[in-house]
Amino acid sequence: MTESYLSRVGALIRDARRHKDLTQAELAALLNTSQSAVARIEQGKQNLSLEMLARIGESLDSEIVSVGSALPQNLRINGGKRLSGEIDVRTSKNAAVALLCGSLLNKGRTTLRNLARIEEVNRITEVLTSIGFKIRWLPDSSDLEIIPPAQIDLKAMDEAAARRTRTIIMFLGPLMHEFSDFELPYAGGCDLGTRTVEPHMVALRHFGIDVTATMGSYHVTVDPDRRPERPIVLTERGDTVTENVLLAAARHPGTTIIRNASSNYMVQDLIVFLQQLGVTIEGLGSTTLTVTGVETIDQDIEYSPSEDPIEAMSLLAAGVVTGSEITIKRVPIEFMEIELAVLDTMGLRYELSEEYTSANGHTRLVDLTTIPGPLKAPLDKIHPLPFPGLNIDNLPFFAIIAACAEGSTLIHDWVYENRAIYLTELTTLGAKVHLMDPHRVMVEGPTKWRAGEIMCPPALRPGVVILLAMLAAPGESVLRNVYVIHRGYEDLATRLNNLGAEIQTFRDI
Repeated sequence: MTESYLSRVGALIRDARRHKDLTQAELAALLNTSQSAVARIEQGKQNLSLEMLARIGESLDSEIVSVGSALPQNLRINGGKRLSGEIDVRTSKNAAVALLCGSLLNKGRTTLRNLARIEEVNRITEVLTSIGFKIRWLPDSSDLEIIPPAQIDLKAMDEAAARRTRTIIMFLGPLMHEFSDFELPYAGGCDLGTRTVEPHMVALRHFGIDVTATMGSYHVTVDPDRRPERPIVLTERGDTVTENVLLAAARHPGTTIIRNASSNYMVQDLIVFLQQLGVTIEGLGSTTLTVTGVETIDQDIEYSPSEDPIEAMSLLAAGVVTGSEITIKRVPIEFMEIELAVLDTMGLRYELSEEYTSANGHTRLVDLTTIPGPLKAPLDKIHPLPFPGLNIDNLPFFAIIAACAEGSTLIHDWVYENRAIYLTELTTLGAKVHLMDPHRVMVEGPTKWRAGEIMCPPALRPGVVILLAMLAAPGESVLRNVYVIHRGYEDLATRLNNLGAEIQTFRDI
């Protein structure tokens, strides 16, 4: 931004603040910043990110400050820079949305500590607010307070927000306890090809839920007399289907046995959260869960979600692809051990600290320091498996790591039929990525990275993969329309810049 532009923006913010009859200190409290920072902004002496402009616009209810926000956001990357320093892993996106859905069960106040301020969280909070929940970010924190209404108003649901996330399907489990007949909009999210919701429907039928898809919505009826009569065996060991069944079982007063359940990180977070709400759950970390629910949950609770292993893998890949020594703090090691074991076979060198415990009192953490050095392709293909196997969301990051390794690496994404295709975008940046079929790519390395301009894929992890490859490519690269990255990462560009990257955010105006 030019100085004159900053001055004009500052004047607009000052006028909007005065119109709202707010002092600088009061606006600072809304923005979780200092009064002096607000003063610098109004004087045109403070650089502003688009994220900060959006927060100011929201706080002041000002269309002036949010001008141009509908235009796609892009990133300009000056690559080829070595990174250095320390960076903390933020809390998990997937745990956050599970816990937000879990708050639907509670008649008391739910406070989620150190929650990621990401678009996926924003969409769910918009939906919850629209149906009557009072939600606010607590001052000077990333803590989210959720207060339920006396009666949920589903007819007032913000359908636009609901359709922009797949998480809405996880409302089925909690809402069955509140309504015998209701509708939910079709889910959206990343474009990864067809993903069936049938495993959810099969499992939830045990609780009397019957779902019909009509006119872009799920029409749901609940038979209150139907109860699980035998163990529920999930047809796939999926994370969201396990969470949905847990949410349904949490307020079912009997005992529910769930088999072939996911034991992944976000499921464990939800289990610990429900346990603190008084639900008895046995089998944490295993594939068989025994849930004894309670008919009513009404208590004030504070909970801290665990750190995100996918973000940890992203940051590890950033260190590898740029040949940098960086320290990644608060890595949830239990959910990274297989990934590190595979990287061991490729020759990756790193150091680990002693273990310590996350704020949730359960998750094991370490600090990990990357050590630059040559890599070689693994002898076996790299493919995901349900936890404790290699995480499906971490698989794309092996594409750029493989691109830095000597030899050929086969990456097999058997879960999503389209996601592997997006990895071929790396060829624009100099990588040799050969698409063998919709599920498999062959990556040949090492790569001599070059700058390029790419439209961000409509899938979160491949989008970040391309961003990280651009960090390695000398010269100026442009990644266009990066909304999908904001769904899962908070201030990623700013945090990478703190390590020495050069990333600028801009819009085509």
